[in-house]
Order: sequence, then structure tokens, then C-alpha cells
Amino acid sequence: MAEILSLSDAVESHVRDGSTIAMEGFTHLIPHAAGHEIIRQGRRNLHVIRMTPDMIYDQMIGAGCAAKLTFSWGGNPGVGSLQRFRDAVENGWPHKIEIEEHSHAGMAARYVAGASGLPFGVLRGYAGTDLVEQTSSIKTIKCPFTGEDLTAVPAINPDVTFIHAQRADKNGNVQLWGLLGVQREAVLAAKASIVTVEEIVDELSPIAGSIVLPSWVVSAVCCVPNGAHPSYASGYSERDNAFYKAWDDIAKDRELFLEWISQHIIGTADFAQYCDSVGLGRLVVAGE
Repeated sequence: MAEILSLSDAVESHVRDGSTIAMEGFTHLIPHAAGHEIIRQGRRNLHVIRMTPDMIYDQMIGAGCAAKLTFSWGGNPGVGSLQRFRDAVENGWPHKIEIEEHSHAGMAARYVAGASGLPFGVLRGYAGTDLVEQTSSIKTIKCPFTGEDLTAVPAINPDVTFIHAQRADKNGNVQLWGLLGVQREAVLAAKASIVTVEEIVDELSPIAGSIVLPSWVVSAVCCVPNGAHPSYASGYSERDNAFYKAWDDIAKDRELFLEWISQHIIGTADFAQYCDSVGLGRLVVAGE
């Protein structure tokens, strides 16, 4: 049954250095506040999984939290590249990061397999790409019934899945609606799940097109209004397009990035200690 916890307590209880975590949400309901709390707590050597890593994983990679990224597409939607991700891959800053690349369909099949308790997913896919040669977790198998060549991909079973949703009730049942991705499958595939929500209500009322995750599949519910910002939560907030555009210039420059992390996530008073704790060393931040 889900516990109602603060976000800091939920992350402290469930995320360890070296954990495998998934953070899902498609266009909206992206759990940015949860990612910021992971940065704030200085978690390291994480294997981070997301179908479409965007700004939140750019921030976590730049902050030194991630050792490996499994994904199917990476970019700042509508703007361009993920600059901190690019710097880690190309220049090893703040350290080298391992990447495991799949297609959207392959990632979805992996989550479904994990949620179903199966060891792998099967699909017709990857034909005509070089991903089979580049990614060791993509295998070609022969259908035992038809002899057709198919693609097998291993199940994803994160230690912790994070999602954001519109609301939960006081018993920990979670309701979300609007554009949905693989949040349900990612939660069901995980050993533990943490859901940040816009509000906690006494009782969930029906919403057209909504899904409900029962409390018994959720480990913790955290009330974090605007916890998806700068993405949005349908019915509660709007996408902050200006910030997505501004992020490109911030992320391109290491010092500007560190200044932003210092001011908006860690706090300038604690930033030098944070840099030491996550292996970034003594870094100069504007204003010191």
C-alpha cells in the first residue's frame, strides 16, 4: 500500500547510489521535481532509464548523478540537443556515461515485458538500422511457430520508477489523464514506485480518458504541486516554453549550468560541499 510521504523522505527511503531508476511521462507529467530531489540528495552511479530523456536527465547527467542512460530518443523538445548529455558522451564531463539505445517500440516492449513478469519482449523492429550491432541488448530470434525472424529485447525492471500525476486520494490511489506514455507499465515493472501529484483529495472522481493506479502498486505518493514544471500537468498547469528555450544556452556552458544548479536546486551555501560529494571537485560558481 502506498505511503503518503514528503518527496525528500520518499527519495531517501527508496533510492540508493547505483540504483536503476525510470522517470516516465510523455510531453506532460514529467517528474522534474523528483529528479531535482535526487540531485539534491547527491545520488551517484545511477542507471537512468527514460524513453525520451529530455531536460530532467540533462540536469541529472550534468550534476554527476548518472553512470548509464538507457533511452530511445534524447533531445530538448522543440529546441535541439541535450547539451549536458552531449558533453558527457563526447568529453567525459563531469564523467563518462554509458549509453544503451533502443527504438520507442523496443523500449515500450521492454516495459511491457517487465510489467508482465516476462524475461523479454518480442517485436518486429530494428530492421534496417545499425542498433542491433551497436546495442548488445537487442537480439534476433526465430519464431518457433512460423520461422519468422523477430527481435527480442530484455525486460526493464527498475529499482524505482518515478512518475507525476494529477492527483491521488488519501489512500494512495493515483489518477492521471491527458497524453499518456508508458507510466502505467513503468510503475508495474518496478520494484518500487514514487508518484508526485498536484494534489491529494478525499475521493477520486471519474475523468474521461483517465487511468487509476491502485495504491497497492505504488510505494509512495508525494504531494508536489507544479512538480512537472517546466513541463505541464493537463488541467493544472501549462508548459513553460520559455524555459525550454532558455535551457539550451544555460546547458551549453558548464559554468552557467553549475550556477543554475547551485541557485535553483542545491543552494549556493551548500554547493561546494555538493561538488565534493559527487566527485565534481572544487568548481567556481559565479558570485563566489
